[in-house]
Amino acid sequence: MRPRSRLAALGLLAGLIIGCPVGAEEGAPVRLVEPGHGSVTNLPLPRFVSLKGTEGNARRGPSLNQRIDWVFTRRGMPLEITAEFENWRLVVDKDGAGGWVHYTLLSGARSVVVQTDMTPLYAAPDERADVLALLKADVVGKVSECTANWCRISAGGEKGWLQKSTFWGVGKQEVLD
Repeated sequence: MRPRSRLAALGLLAGLIIGCPVGAEEGAPVRLVEPGHGSVTNLPLPRFVSLKGTEGNARRGPSLNQRIDWVFTRRGMPLEITAEFENWRLVVDKDGAGGWVHYTLLSGARSVVVQTDMTPLYAAPDERADVLALLKADVVGKVSECTANWCRISAGGEKGWLQKSTFWGVGKQEVLD
């Protein structure tokens, strides 16, 4: 359904933000969405994903006709989805840069990006464990599991544990198996 006027478009946008079905046709089924969940997927918002390929255009709006504001160029980079509209996801990176990205450019595979230089990668989720490697800032690693304060990742041929405070790409309270 395409809005017929600027006012209708604003109503549709308000419906997306508030989460109510504005402009639904009479008799059309209304899908109930839990608060804090995406209007398209009903998955939690915000949530983390990663860039599937080596390039992804972030657009000003959810359409191929919209201007490209940013280009993500790193396969596996973690991104945070903050909104959904049809086949588009509004994403941001660790620095807050982003825009609308087509969902086919995103992967549910979880990754993180290290925040500071010389971040220790531990053999176990304990600061007293052996240090396996020291990671540079902006290293991207794949996540295999997370506890309340630690995540097990693989990066640069090494596997080990990072404290959640040292990277971006997983929610503070998020636990992954």
